[in-house]
Amino acid sequence: MAVKIRMRQQGRKNRQTFRLVVTDIRNPRDGKYVETLGSYDPHQKGANLTVNTERLTYWISQGAVLSDRAENLVKKVAPDVIRDLQEKRNAKRVKLA
Repeated sequence: MAVKIRMRQQGRKNRQTFRLVVTDIRNPRDGKYVETLGSYDPHQKGANLTVNTERLTYWISQGAVLSDRAENLVKKVAPDVIRDLQEKRNAKRVKLA
């Protein structure tokens, strides 16, 4: 099963909030998901993003792929997780070259 970490849309029209979820890539954007990793409210000032970094690192180690938007949001809260992920990608590229 190919797993992806992406944003799931919640809330009412013109006032959406998002959840960071682990899901199968074949599921629709707002379809069922395996686990919730955090939440994001773009309308709230200050601390509008929460992420469970422990579970995030677990899913990345299991082979889950971060979507572009999810990666940009996680970079704000847990830059060390993204740094480790990029180091692994670079090491993989060096092996292939």
